[in-house]
Amino acid sequence: MTNATAVSARRDLSQAPLLVAARGGAPAHPPVWFMRQAGRSLPEYREIRKGTAMLESCMTPDLVCEITMQPIRRHGVDAAILFSDIVVPLAAAGIGVEIVAGVGPVVADPVRTVADVAALPELSLDQVAPVAEAVRLLTAELGQTPLIGFAGAPFTLASYLIEGGPSRNHERTKAMMHSDPRTWHALLGALADIAATFLRAQLDAGVDAVQLFDSWAGALSERDYREFVLPHSKRVLGELADAGVPRVHFGVGTGELLPAMREAGADVVGVDWRIPLDEAVRRLVAADPTAPVPVVQGNLDPALLTAEWSALEREVRRIHAEGKAARGHIFNLGHGVLPDTDPTVITRVVELIHSL
Repeated sequence: MTNATAVSARRDLSQAPLLVAARGGAPAHPPVWFMRQAGRSLPEYREIRKGTAMLESCMTPDLVCEITMQPIRRHGVDAAILFSDIVVPLAAAGIGVEIVAGVGPVVADPVRTVADVAALPELSLDQVAPVAEAVRLLTAELGQTPLIGFAGAPFTLASYLIEGGPSRNHERTKAMMHSDPRTWHALLGALADIAATFLRAQLDAGVDAVQLFDSWAGALSERDYREFVLPHSKRVLGELADAGVPRVHFGVGTGELLPAMREAGADVVGVDWRIPLDEAVRRLVAADPTAPVPVVQGNLDPALLTAEWSALEREVRRIHAEGKAARGHIFNLGHGVLPDTDPTVITRVVELIHSL
């Protein structure tokens, strides 16, 4: 359970456009932030990261603070997203994982058996104390700009652990899921504990919203998602309910899973670029007509940030209009900023959205 004292000490950002929209209110202007805005496309990020490995960077509080602040200064977005990685809590707990440039997370000893699952370490708050310290530094720097914390969802973390790294087909993951469901649920239960602890550390330190990334959930059918994944993601988000901050749930290729992902406990449903926002809202409302009209986040195709301005502007205006079908809309990309994106284009998009 989240520490009540820490939560009560959180900044009063009741009028921050992102938080107003996340709660279904009428913000002063349309809020916007971008996944992977902290780093990647920014030259100042590449300069400051020289000679420092990714996981080391994520556990160095002053460096995390500076990288997280860079897009706030440059773009004027409506939220900061903590500079981190979904495998940070795995590494902090003592699981052998490293981030290989051009590849992604690589696991030294993949998890394949019930004994492997039993040997997984637990994560303590002390092990991610540098992340909490970075959050405290940021809340002192950000003024009236909210800070979003995040974690990887149990399924996506499990896929990396089972496959040993990124996978196109997730074949070993799906094989365990169906062939050995007892081991599967034990693994996801352990990873739900790790994710919840990582998010709790961020909440106790002062983040204003959280996002649970289930990056690879779109590889699943709705039936498999509901049976093998939903209970564990629901537990993670449920353990954060008393914190009183918006909870965003996002995955890639999850158009068919959106109602189930909302059922996991999402206050805001992240939508990738493959489905129009008004269609996403229609599906969510149809799945549960008794629930409030949803709040959505998304969903510009990241590749379109490289298009001619006239085409990009047209798409931004379309998405903004489609977002009006929701109770609230937070403008974002349908996934993360691509590394070769021109930062000046991102700034121009932010200015356009704020003017709408």
